[in-house]
Amino acid sequence: MENARRTTLADVARAAGTTVPTVSKVLGGRSDVSAGTRTRVMRVVAELGYRGRAGRAVPPDAGRPPFVDLVLSGIEGTWANRALSGVERAAADAGVEVVVSVTRPPDDAWLTRLLARRLRGAVLALVDTTPDQLATLAAARMPVVLLDPVRQPPGTVPSVGAANWAGGRAAAEHLLALGHRRLGVLAGQRTHLYSQARVDGFRSAVTQAGLDLADDRVVHTDWRRAPSRARAAELLRGADGPTAVFACSDAIALGVYDAAAELGLRIPQDLSVVGFDDLPEAEWATPALTTVHQPIAEMGGAALRMLLRLGTDQPPEAPREELATRLVVRGSTAAAP
Repeated sequence: MENARRTTLADVARAAGTTVPTVSKVLGGRSDVSAGTRTRVMRVVAELGYRGRAGRAVPPDAGRPPFVDLVLSGIEGTWANRALSGVERAAADAGVEVVVSVTRPPDDAWLTRLLARRLRGAVLALVDTTPDQLATLAAARMPVVLLDPVRQPPGTVPSVGAANWAGGRAAAEHLLALGHRRLGVLAGQRTHLYSQARVDGFRSAVTQAGLDLADDRVVHTDWRRAPSRARAAELLRGADGPTAVFACSDAIALGVYDAAAELGLRIPQDLSVVGFDDLPEAEWATPALTTVHQPIAEMGGAALRMLLRLGTDQPPEAPREELATRLVVRGSTAAAP
């Protein structure tokens, strides 16, 4: 039986309708390629499963400390600061330097910049990567680790996250123990993996308690405070509104606080609120927010250490590390009215 022939750069160039030098430019992060050609090459790389030759990645210059890139979906808020602090601390311990990049969807210029740098690898934090982008990084033999992946990563891509399902379940168990039976959830974007897991964990405890969490009691929003206020107000209005709400992030929970104030609801006397993340904002709120602690800095450190263990040939089944969450009880939850 003949062995399957290895996909070559020429195969990619032929399928993409371009030349071998142009494909090499795309995988090398060169900017002198049109956006349409780059997109076409990336798609073909994914379809054909092309991987560059071993040793293709250029090592750092002798005597120069290697660099890793931390790619963030945004730098606003304290989540990014905590992730950066964890990555930087672990990098300092390992003697490597950190470069920070920010994505600006739908532009994927961050990917071109990443490929153009002489890097040991990259940690992608909350970055909504496409299959084509991941395939391009693999083809260029750029090791990556996903930190809190937005979508379910392929089995070949390493990742580090939090125990989101268990955290959602802990939030429900706390509210149920306080006697709440009219429950609501203000979730993040429907397609985001960690939002789905938190809602599923919450729902599992509610169902086990013999209760029903109706679909109209789960409202989706984005992760910002201001839009969450309007969505929370929709959920809370009415005489039979929930007496307790689980918000899938602390920023969303603060939107619930704003909506409650607008509707004349007191926290926690009329409405109990549980968040998720345990950012500094949770303690600054009035009353202080009961929330699920997510070890963000520790996750960043774990992602960096995982990255440094990788070579340019990532294993067929990539590692997945999940760090524990825990409930932190503060003043925003009380017995059901």
